[in-house]
Amino acid sequence: MSSVSLKGGEFLIKETDASQIFIPEEFSEEQQMIAETCRDFLKAEIHPRLDEIDKAGSPELISSLMDKAGELGLLGTAVPEEYGGFGMNFNTSMLVAEVLGAGHSFSVAQSAHTGIGTLPIVYYGNEEQKAKYLPKLASGEWKAAYCLTEPDSGSDANSGKTKAELTDDGKFYKINGQKMWITNGGFADIFIVFAKIEDDKNLTAFIVEKSFGGITMNEPEHKMGIKGSDTRQIFFNDCMVPVENMLSKRENGFKIAVNILNVGRIKLAVAAVGGSKGVINHAINYANERKQFGISIGRFGAIKHKLAEMAIRIWTTETACYRAGQNIDDLIDSLTASGMSDADAKLKALEQYAIECAILKVNGSETLDYVADEGVQVYGGMGYSADAPMDRAYRDSRINRIFEGTNEINRMLVLDMLLKRAMKGELDLLGPATAVGKEILSIPEFGMSDDEELFAAEKKAIKNLKKTALMIAGSAVQKFMMKLSHEQEILMNVADIITEAYIAESAFLRVEKLIRLKGEEAASLQKDIAQVYLQNAVAKASMAGREAISAFAEGDELRVMLMGLKRFTKIEPLNTKDARRRIADAMLAENKYIF
Repeated sequence: MSSVSLKGGEFLIKETDASQIFIPEEFSEEQQMIAETCRDFLKAEIHPRLDEIDKAGSPELISSLMDKAGELGLLGTAVPEEYGGFGMNFNTSMLVAEVLGAGHSFSVAQSAHTGIGTLPIVYYGNEEQKAKYLPKLASGEWKAAYCLTEPDSGSDANSGKTKAELTDDGKFYKINGQKMWITNGGFADIFIVFAKIEDDKNLTAFIVEKSFGGITMNEPEHKMGIKGSDTRQIFFNDCMVPVENMLSKRENGFKIAVNILNVGRIKLAVAAVGGSKGVINHAINYANERKQFGISIGRFGAIKHKLAEMAIRIWTTETACYRAGQNIDDLIDSLTASGMSDADAKLKALEQYAIECAILKVNGSETLDYVADEGVQVYGGMGYSADAPMDRAYRDSRINRIFEGTNEINRMLVLDMLLKRAMKGELDLLGPATAVGKEILSIPEFGMSDDEELFAAEKKAIKNLKKTALMIAGSAVQKFMMKLSHEQEILMNVADIITEAYIAESAFLRVEKLIRLKGEEAASLQKDIAQVYLQNAVAKASMAGREAISAFAEGDELRVMLMGLKRFTKIEPLNTKDARRRIADAMLAENKYIF
């Protein structure tokens, strides 16, 4: 691992220096050109045809748009160069996902193809499989779909009933079963299919070509949003798959599914940032154009509050996404330098930062939901019209809280993964949690900090958010032991506190790095963003902490923990109204999101 990178989840117990993180302002000229290519593609091919895409109800249109994306190289970003791709590093592929995230239904098709459809072969395929399939997937000649979910197995993916039976001659696996919610199902040439062999406990993965036969499907599903995305139920009826098309080894399918979901989660988060930027730009434009009482509605404080809060959530989510993306890149580089294969290094890195991926998936999807919802509100009555852009944004955003593991599952995974790593000795949570337990029984120190470090008070507040999570998690573990997994509400409360600490810390690290690069004046609005976010984060942590503590503590323990919570969620007040107005005014003046 890079000497400066923390391990996954270690942000909760260790400090990060601003020099150690990557910020979007550091993207190279080449990376910015790639992003511009994506924007041009959306502008030319997707945005003028959004209504047509949603109304088409057939796979041909999206498939043809995927062909055009393939011609531009937008389907091969994560495929190694030796297999016809571009072999971009992780943060560059994140940038592509972000920009294309403003493509509504098309972005879903593109991300399913390049992510869950292609990456299982990139990471787990043998040499023959990679050579056969990846060049065609990178170019878009063949399209990919991912077949995991079944009618009775959603979040509990390993309970799938699809069966793979070895034929008597030992040359084929005969697959029978039903899959549902399959994105790109109607035009895919390749399916990554998960099935169980005999009475295996775990799934096995297979690369299934449509040409193998035995594959039928229903008509496209009628969905609330992402209507142009082709989503089907798919049936495998004695589908004969050559034994050499088993992906990885027998019973490794569940591990493949989980690891690919890590990629999907962080990519979904950054795509939500791209989608959110598209929505806020519409809202800013409308706030400038729409007049009531003789003036633009953007001049009203209530509207400025909404626009600023949208920007705050977008900017902080973006910041955390690329911070985690760089952690993944750093570990990939370190592991390949030590002799590990590129595919294994990528898998190991994604597994290492699975906690951050889960945090970001929740945060990103809920940011887009908030931005879309408030976008409707800025438009007022027009926001509810199907002829205005908020209609599509509002409906399309909702699926993201369900995709790639529901937000409830991801919240519970955050603490679950942290505790499992602590039990394995990979993370020292016990020491810091014990220290926090002693601290809440000590007499608090009063007075202002005399530390002259940049953002000393804010960093102390963030450290206290981490202490809040450690205090509650430590006490809950002692109380419930192995039954903690049944206390889902408490798990989610603690995950929310951890998330607020991670996002707030990321924001201040970015501002600090920006100040070092460009000076304090150039980063004044970003400083406003980070400080308003921290005020909100502390308030949310206080509420979540009180809910969690009240759910299991009684008597003296309750009193002491609430006292600790009060101490850890203390923060100097800030005039957030004026800070939000400065943020909103700057965007309204430029008539766009400027950060």
